Amino acid sequence: MEIKEALPEDLCTVKEITRNTIKTVYPKYYPVGAVEFFLKYHSDEKIAEDIRYQRTFLCIDDKGNKVGTVTIKENDIGRLFVLPEFQGKGYGNALLDYAEKLISRNYSEIILDASLAAKKIYLNRGYAEIEYKTVLTDNGDFLCWDIMTKKVKEK
Repeated sequence: MEIKEALPEDLCTVKEITRNTIKTVYPKYYPVGAVEFFLKYHSDEKIAEDIRYQRTFLCIDDKGNKVGTVTIKENDIGRLFVLPEFQGKGYGNALLDYAEKLISRNYSEIILDASLAAKKIYLNRGYAEIEYKTVLTDNGDFLCWDIMTKKVKEK
């Protein structure tokens, strides 16, 4: 397994990993309006900007498949997705380990937004909830998530 910085030519791959995961996993946890909100939130423009500013990384398995992605902005972890067919094989943990290691070089605390689908994973890794958020989506559904933090080193 390898984790490498996403390049501009990886835009379609990052979009596919993000959208495929949202469309497959999130309907099990959220109503239609919330899933549509997630898809709009992770727009082509936002993904391209994060790649352009060298904030996005890809996880590649031993066969060369691009299986997951994570975005790191300062001490914030975002857009951590693993394709559904590759979940449960350690790729998400590897991406999270990678992000935590990069962030801990310059920050003492990590922050992230945890979806309902991922919250248990973060709790098991030592993250703590600091705020519960909701937003009303276009068709009247609510999207709910937690803001979570984890101390990674003493400054």
